[in-house]
Amino acid sequence: MYRQFAFLAAACAVLLAAGGSSASASAKTAAVPTGGPLGTACAPAKLKTLHHGVLTLGADDPLYEPWYAGNNPANGKGFEDAVAYAVAAELGYPKAEVHWVRVTFNNAIAPGPKTFDYDLDEFSIDAQRRQAVDFSTPYYTVHEAIVGLRGTAAAKARTVAAVRKLQLGAQVGTTDYTTIVDQIRPTKSPRIYNSNSDAVQALEDGQIQGLVVDLPTAFEITSGEAKGTTIIGQLQSVPGNPEQFGIVLDKGSPLTACVDRAVLRISANGSLAALNKKWLAEVGAAPVLK
Repeated sequence: MYRQFAFLAAACAVLLAAGGSSASASAKTAAVPTGGPLGTACAPAKLKTLHHGVLTLGADDPLYEPWYAGNNPANGKGFEDAVAYAVAAELGYPKAEVHWVRVTFNNAIAPGPKTFDYDLDEFSIDAQRRQAVDFSTPYYTVHEAIVGLRGTAAAKARTVAAVRKLQLGAQVGTTDYTTIVDQIRPTKSPRIYNSNSDAVQALEDGQIQGLVVDLPTAFEITSGEAKGTTIIGQLQSVPGNPEQFGIVLDKGSPLTACVDRAVLRISANGSLAALNKKWLAEVGAAPVLK
């Protein structure tokens, strides 16, 4: 029991350093040693993937930096893309045996059989979604941010109270929208859009004064995707209930336990922290809204 506890404590520490936390990890996740194979039950010959000998991963279209790069998940560039391949490697699948399929965000978390073995697309773990899909141990703890236009009154907001008075918007079906409603609680009804691209366009057109997205996406938007934009600020995490990203699998998937073990492995051996530093190094620079 002591060895198991010591390993889990170490894994938690690494996850926190990498921007993630194992606080909401599945109770069925088993501890794994920091060296050696995940075990025969998680070997490719034993895994019940959609297609024998191949690991099929899902990805939205389009994909956004810094999570993916060039709208091409097969290139392994971007934080989630790199994590997806790192997990695949722990399961024993080299890059040549990883295939990609396109699936929209909403379809990926909807009830019913999946066209993928697992999917990383900024899926926040919550109880409602757990009714339809499985989630892995979290690999990233999220901070939400508000993007505005430079030179506007909205860009000068420095508190949640000031942001509350803005016309805000977010992509439909995301926790960005939930953050507006449950955490910010604005005085004006938020506007929703089919995609982040539509929401960014609405910001540029003046339909909204603030766009709520996760912090890394906010940096991507302001660093080139939408000229003239700025990060108004980032929100503090909800105490005791941080938003976290998890890998999505089919409900009751036979792969869930092995994917959990793989995430814990890359957390414990420092790979997850290294990927976080490589692809998400700038996320701490945004001001925190009080």
